[in-house]
Formats: sequence, structure tokens, C-alpha cells
Amino acid sequence: MFQQGLSGLNAASKSLDVIGNNIANASTVGFKSSQAQFADLYANSLNGVSGNNAGIGVTVSKLAQQFTQGNIETSSNPLDVAINGGGFFRLVVNGAVEYSRNGQFHEDASHTLVNAQGAQLTGYLSNTAGVIQLGSPVPLTLDKSDLTPVATSEANFQLNLSSAEKVPATIPFDANDPTSYNKQTVLNVYDSLGTAHIMTTYYVKTDANTWDVYAAADNKEIVSASVAAAVNNDDPTKAARAVYNAAVQATPPDATQIAQAAATYATAAYGAMTTAAQTPPAVASQAQLDALTAAYTALDPSGSGEITGKTPDQINALLGAAITVPAVKVGTLLFTKNGALDPQAMALLDPPQTLPFQIQLPIFPDTGAQEPMTVATTFDKTTQYGSVTNDLGSTQNGYSAGSWQRYSIDENGVILGQYSNGKSRAMGQIAMANFASVDGLTPLGNNAWAESSSSGPPTIGVPNAGSMGSLRSSAVETSNTDLTAELVNMITAQRVYQANAQTIKTEDSILQTLVNLR
Repeated sequence: MFQQGLSGLNAASKSLDVIGNNIANASTVGFKSSQAQFADLYANSLNGVSGNNAGIGVTVSKLAQQFTQGNIETSSNPLDVAINGGGFFRLVVNGAVEYSRNGQFHEDASHTLVNAQGAQLTGYLSNTAGVIQLGSPVPLTLDKSDLTPVATSEANFQLNLSSAEKVPATIPFDANDPTSYNKQTVLNVYDSLGTAHIMTTYYVKTDANTWDVYAAADNKEIVSASVAAAVNNDDPTKAARAVYNAAVQATPPDATQIAQAAATYATAAYGAMTTAAQTPPAVASQAQLDALTAAYTALDPSGSGEITGKTPDQINALLGAAITVPAVKVGTLLFTKNGALDPQAMALLDPPQTLPFQIQLPIFPDTGAQEPMTVATTFDKTTQYGSVTNDLGSTQNGYSAGSWQRYSIDENGVILGQYSNGKSRAMGQIAMANFASVDGLTPLGNNAWAESSSSGPPTIGVPNAGSMGSLRSSAVETSNTDLTAELVNMITAQRVYQANAQTIKTEDSILQTLVNLR
């Protein structure tokens, strides 16, 4: 009986150890409680039959960890991540791989996501376009550099142009005269340096189911493509503009220098536009060229190359007049009698009209960005119904440069960087691992496990796919210890310990009686 009692004491003591460890870790994030499992012991007889033998006690057969889901609690750290479902975070410590359910992470000095013990969280990094590059998981070192600007190359204007609209009272179109057009829309677009410009489109009804489209950039009407290209791409014109900008921005401004620079610029612009106008097909009327000549003559009536008696504001005003050419339409929209766009009828016009319209936006004044901007402009879902003319939403694909502001992590483990320009970019994705038998994992301490022959090799994947659970940012998975149950188990283990001690005491008493028979 001593053997049975001693084994019972050992078993009860081991059970109390496990219960005490569970209770001690009741507040440990990601902790998985354990359970002591027991088996009885029998001694075999000489003939191998033990059925009639008394048992010789109990043994601890296994300390089984319980990988049940813990509660999820919110936190204030966006890099705290809880797993809701199966799987483990995959971590690397000095080249060794381990696995954990504790998702409390932070950045180290190199912007790598690590836990409190310095173990690096692994996953998949993205390229500069924000595309996740799947492959072998690597430590998640996040690139927090500024978001590179993207020039606008595509835009879409979605409108309803009312079929009840009349042809405008004023003809021809003039962006400064609202009576010469039916509708105006605006959209911010971005050049190659990320500078915002205002792209304006104007809609002029010319006949039933027929609308001409005009455009402007930064309140400057768009001239024809060849004139815009001539003024914006002509090297002497751009060089003269740079000299003029420097003269205007000098401190203090020198009116004589400004006048000379203005004259040089007006001459260059005049030459470029005249050349464009003489290139078939003609794109500028003689009246427009006459107005340009008159503006240049007003700047320098003597032809001396110097301008006197005019303030910088007056010079700027005259320059503006000198390079302004009335807008030409960028395209014509035709609609069916059902109110939908009619691309087949548009293709039969002279010249044929096809979408998207390739609209060139001259960036003025010169910002150093690539000029001019060409925006492929579509009118998807634009209609002509009897309801009021209305802008239903305009979109474009460019944006300005942006500095990193904050993180967010979605349920699929994608780490999104949010930037000052309002854009988001995927910076990486957290990798997860799961096992055929999680019970076979080897505990390492610090809320970590290692694979073993019993667990089988890990299956690597991404959150919310296959056997992997989803992730929740700004949250942690608490210990799955049931404190109430553990306290009850502790009372039971204490009683078992006392009972086994009592069997030893009783055996001792019996032996003492036998000794006293002498």
C-alpha cells in the first residue's frame, strides 16, 4: 500500500503543479492551459496474467495542452493581433523558427515587427506598387518611406446630361461665360511630381442627343493638341518661361528685368504658336494670331526688347492674354434614344469619335513636371435621361506624394500603411502556420512552441484561408485558463493528496500493530 499511496501523492502533486501553472498564467496573453492525464499501474504475474493482481498505483501518462480558443480583448496598440480560429504566428529567433499564439508585437529600430522576447514575426513583403510577393516567409521589415506620386493617366466622368436641356444661348463656347455651356464638372488630377491641378470639363448641347465636350486645366482652357504641345514642349519657350519665373520671384522684384524676361517669353510663345498654327491642319484662327500679335506689341511697342511704364501685374496680365488661345472641343458624345452612349454613331462622325478621349492638359505655369499631361478620359455610365443634369461621380488614378501616418491590419493579415495623401498601400502580409497534431508541439516557454516529430511539419499559409483563422488588429487573445474550474480542480487535487497520505498513514499503523505482536 505504500507504493500505491506514494504514487498517488506524486500524481496529486503533479496535478497541483499543473493547476498552479494554469492559475499563474491566467493573465498571460496567448497562454494555453494544460491538463494532467493519469493511468493506473498493474504488476504482471510470472505467467503474464495480471487480472487477479491488485494495482500498484497511478502514473502521469501525459501533460496535455488544451489548444482551445481564448477570449479576444481589444487593446490600443494596432500591432496587437489576435488569432480567431486555428493556426499560429510564425516567428524567427536567431535563425530558429518557433510558433506562438501571442500576438503582442512592436517595431524594433529597423522597423521589423518583433515580440517582447525579440522574436521576429514573419510574413510576405510587398513591392513598391503594394503587391504582396508570396514565397518563403521572411521577417516583416516594413518600408515606411514616402509614397511616390503617380501622375494621372486615366479619368472617368459619370454624369446624366438632361435630354431636356436646350442649346446654349451664347455661341461659341467660352469657359468664362456660363451662358455658353450647359454643365461644368471639376476633378483634381496630379502631374508627375504629384502636384494637384484642376481638370474641368464643359458640356455643350449642340443638337438632340449630341453634346460637345471641352476641357480646361487650372482654369486655363485647353487649346488643340498641337498648339498645347508647341507651347509646352518648345525648348526656347520653356527656357524663356524659367527666366521669367526667376525674374518675378526675385527679391526685390526688378520691373526692368521682368519686362525683358516677359518680352523674351512672349516672343518664344508667339513663335511656337505661330509654327503650330501653320502646321496642317490649322488649329488657330487668324483672329487668334492677330490677338497674340497685338498683345506682344502692347508689351514692346517700339520693338526694342524692353518694356517700360508697366507694373509686374500688368505685364502678367498681358502675358496671360498673349498665350491664351480659345478652347477647341476635345470630343463629341452621341446618345441613343434610350439615353445610353452610342459609340457606333460616334465612330461615323467626321472626324470619328472614339472613347477614351485623349485630353492633353498643359501644366501652366511650368512646375518642372512632365508636360503636357495626357489623360485618357472615359464617360462610363454617362447617360442622357430626362432627369436633371447631375454629376454622379468622377474618378482618376493619380495621387500626390504622401508620408507614412499609421498602420492597420485586416482580417487577412495584410498590413496597410496609411499615408498623408489619403492613400493606403499594402506593406506586407502576416504568415501563419498550422500542424496536423498541435498536441505534439514542444513547449519552449515565452508562449512559444516548436515543431516535433509528433506534431508533423508545419503547413504555411495566410490568415483566413484553409485551416488558418482570421486576424483581428488592436486585440489580443487572452489565456484560455478557466479560473473557476481550476480552483475547483485544486480543491479536488488537495483532497486526493490528503486521501493518499491517509492510506500511507493507515499502512504505517497496520505495520506498527504487526511489530507490536512480538
